[in-house]
Amino acid sequence: MNEKLLLTALNIHKTYAMDGKKLNVLKGVDVSANEGEVLIIQGPSGAGKSTLLHILGLLDAPTSGEVVIDGKVFKKGRVNARLRAKYIGFIFQFYNLLSDFNVLENVCLPAMVANGRFILSRSLKKQALGVLDLVGLSHRLNHRPGELSGGEQQRAGIARALINNPRIVLADEPTGNLDSENASKIWELLMQLRNERKQTIIVVTHNEEIAKKGDKRIRLVDGKVV
Repeated sequence: MNEKLLLTALNIHKTYAMDGKKLNVLKGVDVSANEGEVLIIQGPSGAGKSTLLHILGLLDAPTSGEVVIDGKVFKKGRVNARLRAKYIGFIFQFYNLLSDFNVLENVCLPAMVANGRFILSRSLKKQALGVLDLVGLSHRLNHRPGELSGGEQQRAGIARALINNPRIVLADEPTGNLDSENASKIWELLMQLRNERKQTIIVVTHNEEIAKKGDKRIRLVDGKVV
């Protein structure tokens, strides 16, 4: 695999104010990931894993430090949603599908954000059908999330993350709500996508069997990499 550095996080600090006190969640974290690499983030509850993932994904800004993606530097401050949608896809533990929209509409939402037009065009529908077919869900496109199994909802979440063909896919406990069989299938799907699309995949997981299959692992404890 040609190792091209795609993402770097340098000296990331994150502090929240709670009841007049400061809570230091991240304390000088450095992370890097190459193109096509699977990076696993582990650690105990409250270690700052999800906070770090949100900062890497430009959903949240660090108190100090910077994130560099493909040579572009992101520091403290708000990030343009369209720019974020271009580079990054998200897979969440609890799927985060909108119950009032069917599968096709849920999958298309990030592309609508990236395009700045909330219109389900013919070309966008064709694009969505392609990723739904990729995750084995093209037969469920008109169903709403409540009509899907947990495994199917996660596949829909993966399709949504892929709609813009992002360079980086971030997954926060993507198999945490699934049984072992569905968890294995979801992981196999992610590895297939990595191999076919050369996407960088960063995963927060407590699943040790999945963690062993990553290319690189880091462990967070008390806001620091150990």
